[in-house]
Amino acid sequence: MATFRWKPVALSALVLSVLMGCHDGKTETPASDASQAVTQAPAATTTIHTARGEMTVPLNPAKVAVFDMTSLDDLQALGVPVIGAPKKVLVPYLQQTLETANNIGTLFEPDLEALNALKPQLIIVSNRTAPKYDELSSIAPTLDMTDSGQDLIKDGLNLLDSYGKLFQQEPKARALHEQIQKLFTETQDAVKGKGNGLILLVNGGKLSAFGPASRFGWIHNEVGIPAADTQIQAAPHGQSVSFEYVQKVNPDWLFIIDRTSAIGAEGKSAQAVLNNDLVRQTKAWKAGHVVYLSAASYLAAGGVQQMKTDLTNIKAAFTN
Repeated sequence: MATFRWKPVALSALVLSVLMGCHDGKTETPASDASQAVTQAPAATTTIHTARGEMTVPLNPAKVAVFDMTSLDDLQALGVPVIGAPKKVLVPYLQQTLETANNIGTLFEPDLEALNALKPQLIIVSNRTAPKYDELSSIAPTLDMTDSGQDLIKDGLNLLDSYGKLFQQEPKARALHEQIQKLFTETQDAVKGKGNGLILLVNGGKLSAFGPASRFGWIHNEVGIPAADTQIQAAPHGQSVSFEYVQKVNPDWLFIIDRTSAIGAEGKSAQAVLNNDLVRQTKAWKAGHVVYLSAASYLAAGGVQQMKTDLTNIKAAFTN
C-alpha cells in the first residue's frame, strides 16, 4: 500500500501562510485593532423620566453625586453607593451613607470645585438644587428628579422603579415597591371613616398649615383622610396659622412635622410648642390623635424608607 508523505516545501508554505494571517487572499484583523473596536463599542443606556422630560443616560453609572435626599433614601435602600452628597443634612437614617460620601456643598449651593475633582458620571438633583442645573450639567449628565408635589406615594414608587432600572437593581426595587404598596393599601383601609385631619408644620414656635394642594397633601389625597379645612392656601412653607386657628378648626387628627428638628435648629420641640391651652382643647389632642411624621417628611419626602416610616406610623395610630 502506498504511504502519503508531507513534502517539506508544502509544509513550509502552509506554516508561512498561517503566520502571515492569509486565508484565501484575506488579511486577518490585528489583535490590537479588534481590542480597540471592543473598547469603542457604545455603552448600554436607559431612558429616565425627569422633571425636564425624558433623558437617556448610561446604565449603572459607578460614580454618582446626589443633591436630593429622596433619591439618596432610595439609593441607600437599593445598596447603590454614592461618591458625593451634601454632608450637613440631618436625616438620621441616611448618615451611614453620608459618612462615606465626599462633601459637595449644600442642597442650595453645590461646591463645583469639589464636584469637578470627583469626576462624577451622573449627578442627581431636585427642587432645592434645580436652579443650579445648568452649571452642574456642564460637569456631568444631570437628572432633575423634582416630583410633582401632589402624589407622593405614586411619584415615590415611580422614582424607586426608575432607580431600580438605572442601577440594574430591579428585583430589589420590585420587592420594595410591593412592600410599600401593601402597606399603603393597609393604611388606606385603617383610616376609613375615622375622622378628618389637619397637617401642621412647627418651626421656631410658629405654625403653618398644609392642605390637599400642598406637598403634604398625600395624607388627604392618597391615604384618604379628609381635610379638616379645605380652604388652606398652598405655599412652599404652608399657610401661616395661629393656635386660635387650630382650636377653631378642631380637627379629629393632627399630623405634625417638626421643621426645627428636621433642620437642626435651636428651639422648642413640636411637642412642647403644641402643648398649650388652645391646642389641648381640640378633639385630636384630647383623644391622643396626634401623629408626628418623621423629620424625613420635610427633607426626603417620597423616599422609600421615609414612606415606610410615615405609613407605618399612620396605620398604627389609626389601628390602636
